[in-house]
Amino acid sequence: MDRKEKNRYFIDPFGCVKNQVDAENMMAHLNKAGWASVTDANSADLIIVNSCGFIESAKQESINAVMEWRKHYPEKKIILTGCLSQRYANDLKKILPEANAFMGVEDISQIVKMAANTVSPDSNTDTQPAAADNTGERPLLSLPGSAYVKISEGCNNRCSYCAIPLIRGNLVSRAIDDIAEECRALLKRGIIELNIIGQDIGAYGMDMAKESQLPDLLNEISKLEENFWVRLLYIHPDHFPLKILDLMERDKRFLPYFDIPFQHASEKILTAMNRNNASSLRAADYRLDVPLYETPSDRYLSLLETIRTRLPNAVIRSTFLLGFPGETEEDFAALLDFQKKANLDWLGCFAYSREDGTASYSMKDRVPMKTACLRKEKIEEKQITITEKNMERFAGGEFDVLIEERFAAPEGEAEPTGDTDDGEETLWLGRLYCQAPDIDGATVIISDQHSKNIPQTGKLVRCNVITRRGFDLEARV
Repeated sequence: MDRKEKNRYFIDPFGCVKNQVDAENMMAHLNKAGWASVTDANSADLIIVNSCGFIESAKQESINAVMEWRKHYPEKKIILTGCLSQRYANDLKKILPEANAFMGVEDISQIVKMAANTVSPDSNTDTQPAAADNTGERPLLSLPGSAYVKISEGCNNRCSYCAIPLIRGNLVSRAIDDIAEECRALLKRGIIELNIIGQDIGAYGMDMAKESQLPDLLNEISKLEENFWVRLLYIHPDHFPLKILDLMERDKRFLPYFDIPFQHASEKILTAMNRNNASSLRAADYRLDVPLYETPSDRYLSLLETIRTRLPNAVIRSTFLLGFPGETEEDFAALLDFQKKANLDWLGCFAYSREDGTASYSMKDRVPMKTACLRKEKIEEKQITITEKNMERFAGGEFDVLIEERFAAPEGEAEPTGDTDDGEETLWLGRLYCQAPDIDGATVIISDQHSKNIPQTGKLVRCNVITRRGFDLEARV
């Protein structure tokens, strides 16, 4: 079929990176079925808004996108897919006529049939989903050289504020061999960075076994021979499998970067969040010289100490949730104290969003949004100096940097160069191991155009870090 004869689609992705992988898999199914992906909605026959339904602001953002696309293209077909559609499909059909169709997350392959029937509703099309290629062959929406590998779906943690189990269901882990094959395919395509993701990758395999199977999965990935990075994103602190530190000590391709969302430090609040799931863990779980942890804060700080002792170059990101029902000034003070002691490299903060269907929805003693936002701002303000100081330790060191793009000046400005008079140095943007894609700072790389080691997007280049500028780093090839 000639490309001009193909139906064309444009995808507008929202939400987390797990949602992004869903969008990539939808693209793979559509492409396999003969559709053509376009980067401009103006030339598309179909617009797909892949929505987020996690918190109120994200829901509204997805709904607004549908309405804006309808305003700009009244004649085009629009499908709302993703978490929001999964959770509220029946309601949205009544209140969002701007969308022609709705599809959830239970079976991504159904996008082929839905797309065909939406664009040609009178054709009586009964399109069967085409078998997509290996998931490692899917189109990628990530930064050059980087890809996300989703190892599980759903979650069993049942945090009282979280709607993910209502949307995605219980934990379902993929087979180790299947994940390893995806990683192998991605590496063959030239991918350098494999970002391992899931709602809680520390719980990987616990739907099939009593303990985390993440160490077994990482050991299998370590058998791959290429030069690559593995980054672990989102490990619930109560499910942190210490065995993964053994692998990281011997295989430096597994980055000492940990995303551990502590959410809070007050025992009362963590219990109300249903996150204080390991209050009875004994010292054998983290350290041998402490008999029994009195508080979650003690336990979490001990986990951080263990990681940093085993891996002195470890970088740790976390998230805090402010304004949860019942959070008092005393609880907030405990979190501030924990923030200071934890000395986290990166931190994201969120104000509590009251989600219907969750256990916390009906909780009393709700915190005013203004108070929650003020507490969030205070945490963020204190984190600035912590992060900046922690980034200082990279100055003067030599590191591999994953190149993402050549630095382009804003329209109307001269393209930036290094500090030489002849202007023969160019700037690039990239990331060290301490910088996860999209959420952390970046590294600005200075390169001599006559150097034999010229940066290439999606590739690693060895650099000397010169200095820190704010949250970002500056380096020279």
